[in-house]
Amino acid sequence: MITNPLDRRARLSIELALTAGSPDPRQDAAARALGMSGAEIDAARQGWSFDLRTSLALGLALAAENMRQDRRARALKAGISEAACREIEALVRQAGTGGPRHV
Repeated sequence: MITNPLDRRARLSIELALTAGSPDPRQDAAARALGMSGAEIDAARQGWSFDLRTSLALGLALAAENMRQDRRARALKAGISEAACREIEALVRQAGTGGPRHV
């Protein structure tokens, strides 16, 4: 089970997905600095990951409001902690209110 909040790669993957319509070169630079490949960056912008848990986190982040509880249950079942789910949901709220573009 992932007991700690999200790691930097997962947070950045969520940010890439949430801002896919207006990519920022600084995000690419940050992703590369974390060791993400071009394919991983492209996948995150499309809302998925090569890593199962990151894919579930992205699914929760991108879920429509009426699907969020189902996606949250899947994430919890796969071992993503309650704290990480709350962090994902906070990132979504922050993105929706024009919060920082690089987490």
